[in-house]
Formats: sequence, structure tokens, C-alpha cells
Amino acid sequence: MVATRVRRSEVRSMPAAPLPHPTDVAVIGGGAAGLMAAIFASRSGARVVVLEATRRGGKKIVVSGGGRCNVLPSVADERLFVTDSSPRLLARILGSWPLAEQRAFFEGDLGVPLALEAETGKLFPASNRATDVRDALVDAARQSGADFWFEAAVAAVEPRGGGWRIALRDGRQVDARAVVVATGGLSVPATGSDGFGLRLAETLGHAVAPTYPALAPLTASPAPHADLAGVSVPDAHVRVPLAKGAFATSGGFLFTHRGYSGPAVLNVSHLTALGRARGEAPAVLVRWADDAEAWEAALTEPGRGLVASTLRQSLPARLADRLMADADVPPDRARADLRRDERKRLLDALTAYPLPWTGDEGYKKAEVTGGGVRLGEVAVGSLESRRHPGLFFAGEVLDAFGPIGGYNFLWAWATGRLTGLGAAGA
Repeated sequence: MVATRVRRSEVRSMPAAPLPHPTDVAVIGGGAAGLMAAIFASRSGARVVVLEATRRGGKKIVVSGGGRCNVLPSVADERLFVTDSSPRLLARILGSWPLAEQRAFFEGDLGVPLALEAETGKLFPASNRATDVRDALVDAARQSGADFWFEAAVAAVEPRGGGWRIALRDGRQVDARAVVVATGGLSVPATGSDGFGLRLAETLGHAVAPTYPALAPLTASPAPHADLAGVSVPDAHVRVPLAKGAFATSGGFLFTHRGYSGPAVLNVSHLTALGRARGEAPAVLVRWADDAEAWEAALTEPGRGLVASTLRQSLPARLADRLMADADVPPDRARADLRRDERKRLLDALTAYPLPWTGDEGYKKAEVTGGGVRLGEVAVGSLESRRHPGLFFAGEVLDAFGPIGGYNFLWAWATGRLTGLGAAGA
């Protein structure tokens, strides 16, 4: 009997290829929508693997709300959402898991009590710790049987044999009956979002609405209000005139070194982004605190009080002084001596102050991504692709976003649940 000798170099050059890991549902992305999908797919009896590119997942949950996590709004209104798709489809998706039921899930099922912040109408975890929300979701998914693969960046997703093969960048592979794409959009890339889900959707032939940074701080270059950086107004009213009516919102306003931020600004930034894409520059007008009638009454109140003192009762001193200077009203002008033309200019500055914006902070600071997979591309009842059976889309990758205040988590929780249930029954 003659032995066959094999050189060591030949052994090293012919490694055994790792077999693909089989599962029922692969969830790509361990953020808000992905975690909810994993919970409901696992509870429906499916074997679930969560593929998350970061070390712990849920980074947007952890950084949201200044580390507090605005879990939900106190009132849900689908009319506040923005989509390039059918508003009717959006309303049906949101209606699949009403706000009251979502709150009951967090408080009763996950054991995360929520507390209302009365002045903003936002619901935060009673502990004020965003990590409690993320950890509760991960624990619930694990207890239901989901398996987590962290630092598992996906390189490719392809249909294969009636299911899907997912190739990771480290060489591992996963074979799944169904895939939930919950990778987020392009916003806040530091949390791991890189647009992979959007690129995958386009590669597989889905119609994707043009994307843009939404809920982003506005910038002005040069920055004419840099000297007001740090000045905030708790209740500013921001309006963008449109061809039909106007888009208006209210909330906190903050001057920054580069421009303007705060919920009142973020909630209109999608209009400036869309306008720039069309080569336009929509006007952004601010009403500071009171309405025109209240300001008129305050400025015409009898007495020798200074105009500056009147403004400072409702506005920060630095902002009041700047508005007077912009309206060309002397800083020592008394109310009784205020000329009619001065009062008109000042009222304009107080109630329709034009922000000289030139751009925005982009995806780096944007809260969400505008645009995405058009809602008509998925089945409303499960969010399964109408083009590829067994493929589901959830969260920010879809063409919808809401205003500041927990609305985008409301969307993530609802779409994550739908895809989890749908993928488990695929």
C-alpha cells in the first residue's frame, strides 16, 4: 500500500468553506425597527438571526432625545408624516398598531414605564435612560429565541433556491426563508447607517423615492447670527409659504454657530432640502413667541417704558436687541415715541422674520432620511416586497418620516412589528 503525501502548502490553499447558517428569518439591522421585527418573528415561532454591523446595536435609540429616547408621541396624527408615496397607504400602515397599543406593549410587555413630558407632549422612559429601552428590546428578542450576530456587516443579499442567501463581509453566510431589511437610511452615519438597504432595494428593482436629509439643522454661510449662538426660544413659530397655503410648525428654536436648530427648524428642513433639489430657496419665516395682535398691544401700551424692555419680557435680551437693530429701531426708543414706520418694521421682525438660510447640516446631523422605498412597492399588511417574495422592508428605509417628538419611533415600531409577523409567516 502506497501512502500519498500531501504538501502543507496544498492543505493551506484548500480550506473547507464554512456552511451557510440556516434560519427562518434574517433581520438585517438591530435598530428600532429591526429589534421589533425580531421580537414578533421569534414570538411567532420562527428561527431568527439578527445581523447587526455595530458592537451592540440600537445606536439611534441610545443617542435619541439627548440620551433619554423619546419613545413615542403622546398623540399620533398620520397627517404630520411626510411621504412621496400614498398618504392612504401610510395611514393604513400606522393604523396596524395604534399608539395606545404600542404604549401598552412598552409598559406592560417590556416593563418600560413611560412618563409624559407635559411641555413637549413627548413620552420618555420613566428612568430617562435610552439604554433601558434598547436593552429591554434586545432582552425581549433574546428571550423569544432570536440569535444576535453583532459586528456582522452584510455585503450582499441574493435570492437563492426559494429563499435568500446573505453574505457577510467576514466571509460567513446565512441562508434564510425570509429577510427583513431594517438597516436604516443615510442619517447619522456614526450610528452605523450607510444606505445599504436603499442600495439593495434599487439593485433588486424597487422604486425608491429620491432621498435627502430630513429633520436637519439649517445653515447660513456666511453666518449672520453667529453672535447669537446658544440663544434659544422655547416657543417659536416657523412657517414656509407654499404654492398652496403654507407649512407651519412650532416648538423650540436654537441659534447655532453655523445657523439654526431646534424642533421648529428641524420640522421644516425637508422643505428647504426639496426646494434646493429643484433649484429653489423657499422662504423660512419665524414668529417669535406672541402673535401679531399681542405684540401690537404690547408695543402700544401707554407709558414711557422702553421698547427693548417690552421685547425682553418675552424674548432673550440678545435676540430682542438684534431684532430692534434689524428693524432700525434705536435701542433707547420709548414705546410712546415709537414711530409708525418703526413699529411696522419691528412687528414684521417679530412675526415674519426671514431666516437667511443657505443649506443644512446634511446626513451627519439629520434625524432621519427623507424618501426611500415607495410604499406602493410593499404589501400594506406585511410590508413584503411586491417584487420578491420573502423580502420585507421596515423603518427608515421606507418612504415616510414624521416630525420631531417620537413620531419616527412610532413608525419604526409599527413597521418592525408588521415585518416580523409577515416574515414569520412567509
